[in-house]
Amino acid sequence: MNYGYVKVAAAVPRMKVADCKFNASEIEKEIIIAGGKGVQIIAFPELCMTGYTCGDLFAQQILLEEAEMGLIQILNNTRQLDIISILGMPLALNGTLLNTAVVIQKGKVLGIIPKTYLPNYKEFYEKRWFTSACQVSETNIRLCGQLIPMGTNLLFDTANTTFGVEICEDLWAPIPPSSTLALQGAEILFNLSADNEVIGKHTYLRSLISQQSARCMAGYVFSSCGFGESTTDVVFAGNGLIYENGNLLAESKRFSFEEQVVISEIDVEFLRTERRVNTTFAACRACCAPESPVHICTEYVKNKELNLTRIFPPHPFVPQGTALNERCEEIFSIQVSGLAQRLLHTSAKSAVIGISGGLDSTLALLVCVKTFDKLGWSRKDIIGVTMPGFGTTNRTYANAMDLMNSLGITIREISIREACIQHFKDIDHDINVHDVVYENSQARERTQILMDIANQTWGMVIGTGDLSELALGWATYNGDHMSMYSVNGSVPKTLVTYLVKWVAENEMDEASRTTLFDIVDTPISPELIPADENGNIRQITEDLVGPYELHDFFLYYFLRCGFRPSKIFFLATRSFKTVYDEETIKKWLQTFFRRFFSQQFKRSCLPDGPKVGSISISPRGDWRMPSDASSEMWLREIEEL
Repeated sequence: MNYGYVKVAAAVPRMKVADCKFNASEIEKEIIIAGGKGVQIIAFPELCMTGYTCGDLFAQQILLEEAEMGLIQILNNTRQLDIISILGMPLALNGTLLNTAVVIQKGKVLGIIPKTYLPNYKEFYEKRWFTSACQVSETNIRLCGQLIPMGTNLLFDTANTTFGVEICEDLWAPIPPSSTLALQGAEILFNLSADNEVIGKHTYLRSLISQQSARCMAGYVFSSCGFGESTTDVVFAGNGLIYENGNLLAESKRFSFEEQVVISEIDVEFLRTERRVNTTFAACRACCAPESPVHICTEYVKNKELNLTRIFPPHPFVPQGTALNERCEEIFSIQVSGLAQRLLHTSAKSAVIGISGGLDSTLALLVCVKTFDKLGWSRKDIIGVTMPGFGTTNRTYANAMDLMNSLGITIREISIREACIQHFKDIDHDINVHDVVYENSQARERTQILMDIANQTWGMVIGTGDLSELALGWATYNGDHMSMYSVNGSVPKTLVTYLVKWVAENEMDEASRTTLFDIVDTPISPELIPADENGNIRQITEDLVGPYELHDFFLYYFLRCGFRPSKIFFLATRSFKTVYDEETIKKWLQTFFRRFFSQQFKRSCLPDGPKVGSISISPRGDWRMPSDASSEMWLREIEEL
C-alpha cells in the first residue's frame, strides 16, 4: 500500500542560456534519476528548455525549433518511464508566443498550460515577448506531431491523485490560477518559476507558498531557475520547495552551483480528509469554481515499494527548538484566560483543586496561581486539597505539600482512608480485593470532597485530567472525570511535561522550581493501589495502558489526520523504530482503539474547558461520536497487520 503518499520532486537542473540541446540532456538526466527513485511527478523551472533570460532571442525561429527538438529528444529517451514530467518552454501559436508548462509521460505530451499573468514591472519585461493565456482562445496546439489540449483549466488525473499547474507570477496574483484548480479538484499544485533573488524575497516567497498550500489545502511543488541563467541584471538561486497544507516538507540548497532534485511525499489522503472536514472549502467551490475543467487521464503508474523520505516526529504535539517555548507560553496563556473568564462570570470566590503531587494536578494548580495573579486576587483563595489514600507515597505527598507551601495557597489535608473503609463496609466490599471498585471508590470520594468544599467556600472545582487520559478513558466516571471547569482537557500528556518545565523555568521561584522538577521526574500513577514494601509507587499507568508517547502519536494521526490503523502503524514503526518493536506498537495500537471506542461515554459528558491545540474531544468542540459506535472495523484491520 502507498497509504495515499505521492512521491514528487522539484528539479533545478544545470543549464545554459539558449543551448536547448544541452538543457534537454540535463532535464532528461534528472527525469531518469528521479524515476529510479520512485518519483511519480517531477517539475522543472520556467522556460528551462531555453533558459528564462534569453531576452529578445525568444523572437528567433531557430531557438523555438531547437526547443521543440529538445522536447522530442526527451520524449524519445524517457518513453519507457512511468514518471510524469512538467517542464517549461516557449511555444509559438498563430503569430504569438506563449510561456508554457508542458506535461509529458511515456513519450507523449499530455497537456500544455500557458502562463496567465506576465510580469512587466521592475526587472521583468515578459510582455515584450509573450502573450497571456487570457488572450488565447485556442484550446489545442500542435506540438511534436501531436494535437495537444491546452489551457489554464487542465487537470491531470493519475491513479493516486489529481494535479494542476501554474507558472511563476500566477502565484503572485490576488486570485492565483491554482486557487481555481484546487477548487476544481487539484490536490497537488505545481509551479514552474524563474524567481530571482533580492534581499528579503526568499522569506516572502516561502510565506506565499505556505499560505497558498494551506488556503488550497493542497500540496504545492515549486521549482525555480538556478545557476546557469544569465546574471546580467539579476541572480537566480535555484529554489526547489515542497509544501503540504502550509508545512514545508523539503527544500533545495540555495545558490548551489550543482543540479538538484528535491524529493518528498505528499499525503493526498490527509488533504482529502482536511477538505472534507473543512466545509468552507466545499462552500467556496460551490460559489467560486468555474464548471469547465478539462480532465486529462495519465497512464497507469505501477506502484513501487513506498520509501518515505519524510520524517514523522514521534511526538507530533511537541514542536522542536524555540517553537516549543512559544507553544508552551501560548497554551498556558489560553488556559489562564479561559479560567479567568469562567471565574469572573460565575462570581466564584475560590478555586478548589485536588493536589496529588502528579503532573496533571500540578499544571492545573499553576494555571490557577497565574490566573489569580493576573486578576489581582489573593492566592489564599486557591484551596489546594491533598487527600492521601491507600496508595499515596511519601514522595508525591511531600511534593504536593512543598508545592502548595511555596506557592502560598490555602492548604487542606483530608485523608480518604477512613471514609473509603466505611464505604467498603456499606457496600460489602472486601478491602483486600484491589479491583475497579476499590480504585474507583477512592476517586469518587475525592471528587465528593472537592465538590463539597467548593460549596462551602463559594468556589469552583478545577479539573485536572488531560487529553490523553480522556482519549483512553483513564478516568473514573463521576470521579476525577468530573469538575466545574477543566483547564487541561485538551492538553496531551506528552506536552504536559514540557508545560510544567516551562512554567518552572520562566514563572516560578527557586523553591517551587525544585519541587516542580521532581514532580516531572516522578512516574505517572493514579496511586490507588498500596505502595510496595519499600514505599515506592506500585501502580505505573504506562505499564497498564501503554506508553503515552505512543498513544499521543496514535491520537494525533487518528483524530487530526483521519488515518486508518494500518497507516498509523506504518508511520509509528518508522518514528519509533529504535524504541519499540512492531509487536509492541501493534499491542498498544489495539489498546488505544479498543479503549477509545469503549470509553466515549465519558467524553460525551465532559465539563467545559478551553481548546488549546489542533485536537479537542469535547462533545461541544471537535469530536462528536455516539457512545455505542462499533470499533469492529478498526480492530479487525489491526488484527490483520
